[in-house]
Amino acid sequence: MTGADIIGALLLADTAMMEMFTPAQVKGGRLPDDVTLPALLVKETSTVERHTLKREGTTRTIDRVSVTVRADSYRDQRKAMLLVKNCCAGRTGDLGGATRVSILTAGRGPELDGPGNTFERTQDFKVSYDA
Repeated sequence: MTGADIIGALLLADTAMMEMFTPAQVKGGRLPDDVTLPALLVKETSTVERHTLKREGTTRTIDRVSVTVRADSYRDQRKAMLLVKNCCAGRTGDLGGATRVSILTAGRGPELDGPGNTFERTQDFKVSYDA
């Protein structure tokens, strides 16, 4: 289980997200050049593990996760960014198969020109959970 898995599970389970995206348009790893747009790329960019001195118990893990939106239009990119933020930001509890999850926003990247005259932007999240 990773923060990217948790974010991916939330995106796929959200009704509003699935009105704009199909499960095939939500990817991990990288987006293929021929992906149907709009599309989302969910990637883990860093991990910090907080170990305790106890031999038993769990390890608190904090992952930084980036969700990149690629769209045919600027309007779709902005709409998708809002949906992603509304779906994931501020969520707590047992989510996406993990326990004691806490999700905070961690900034947005710049608006970029994607391949083939597409529009891209990234929303970052800080995902804390027990592993």
